[in-house]
Amino acid sequence: MTVAMRTSGWLTAGAWRRLFRDRPVIPLLGLLAVLVAVSELVRPGIVSPSWAAVIVRASVPLAILAGCQTLTMLTGGIDLSVGAVASMAGFVVATLIAGPGTGPAIAVALVAAAIIGLVTGIGVGVFRVHPLIMTLGMSLVVLGLANVWQLQNVQTNSGVSPQLRSLGSGLFLDIIPYNLIVFVPVAVLILVGLRRSGYGRLLYAIGDNPIAARLSGTRGWQVLIVLYVISAVLAAIAGLLYSGLTNVASVALVDSAVLPSVAAAVIGGTSILGGRGGYVGTIVGALILTVVESLLSSIGYPEAVRQVLFGAIIVAVAAAYTRVTGET
Repeated sequence: MTVAMRTSGWLTAGAWRRLFRDRPVIPLLGLLAVLVAVSELVRPGIVSPSWAAVIVRASVPLAILAGCQTLTMLTGGIDLSVGAVASMAGFVVATLIAGPGTGPAIAVALVAAAIIGLVTGIGVGVFRVHPLIMTLGMSLVVLGLANVWQLQNVQTNSGVSPQLRSLGSGLFLDIIPYNLIVFVPVAVLILVGLRRSGYGRLLYAIGDNPIAARLSGTRGWQVLIVLYVISAVLAAIAGLLYSGLTNVASVALVDSAVLPSVAAAVIGGTSILGGRGGYVGTIVGALILTVVESLLSSIGYPEAVRQVLFGAIIVAVAAAYTRVTGET
């Protein structure tokens, strides 16, 4: 085969579809580079190590939240309760630091998140409630309980602890975000779990062909229960980082990040139909969305206009990916 033939093979529509389907990280990195270049053109000199550190710091909580969506979408599901769970975790810690302290408060928040995930998993796995309905309902339940907790503990609310503020917003030498201390182990666990563990293969199997997975002896309800517990705990971790990043603890702090978390997973190549995807693309997708938000802010658009354009860009990129890969 000549060089010309190999080159022409890469120029075909089918080759591009296979590239987006099988190796989405490659075109996503190209898109990220283009966005960085546009940011530099819009505001010359803005792209620097400190700017990159701020982008990474802001994208870490979103990447963890998008990890929840990646894991659930691999099974053909979705988790719309991550925003409520994340907000709840940050708020619970803020209300408890004046009493037992930051460490026990974080433990309480993680245990509460695990219980929420357990209930969600039982609803999806045992009672066969559709994940969209179950997680949406659980988000309302969690929001209601958080509001009750808020009314009971207004006088003890001491704000975000200094430890979480340092972890969520601090920079080592002004270029390395401290929240990478949390993100790197979480990302490694997700990546290794999906690629090397039997449980990760079960997630793909259930999403690709649930009937075949069941006939092969897979107890799907058990897999789903564990899945939603993991998703809730990851959401709580993301909520703690969001709280530290913004220095805010409220019952609705992370609600606005739910749809971007879904978009990051979809843009990263995870199929909403299940059975295909990975976390590396999701991480790049979170970086892309963070750079887009930074770019819109640099242009100077008002908040309302930025929200409209941000949503339109998310829909356009996701639709383009779906069109190129041929998903229906």
